[in-house]
Amino acid sequence: MKKSISLLILFMLVAAISIAEAGVVKQNTGCGVGTMIFGDKDGLLFELLATTTNGICGNQTFGMTSGTLGCAPMKGIVSNEKINLYVADNMDNLAKDIAKGNGEYLETLALLMNVSESEKQQFFSKLQSNFNKIYTSSDVTSTEVVKNIEVVLQNS
Repeated sequence: MKKSISLLILFMLVAAISIAEAGVVKQNTGCGVGTMIFGDKDGLLFELLATTTNGICGNQTFGMTSGTLGCAPMKGIVSNEKINLYVADNMDNLAKDIAKGNGEYLETLALLMNVSESEKQQFFSKLQSNFNKIYTSSDVTSTEVVKNIEVVLQNS
């Protein structure tokens, strides 16, 4: 009898914790195909299925990069590694092109930033007219340049 009561109390405790934590578990499934399929269903089984499906499909990286599959899109250009590397490798040439308002380095930057063909001239002009806000000193770092470009573009 004592063993039965102990098991009943243990079962009730586990059930209470499971019910209380159900909302937290739902936040831990992440984003991906599994979350899209099972995300609106309640219960531990569906949470496990969503997490397992996300893991098996391995599509969360794509979802995080593209802002799809229930994943939040990246915010700002500073998080784009390709842009950071490109600016770091081409600081001087990019500065010359921004100062001129055109050039192959500026074209490549526009391509990396997904600037449409119809918006390129406005993009080039905006950067050219704000050159001193982007390249703030001769000691400016590539990280600062990328952040400054982002600020200039957000203030459009």
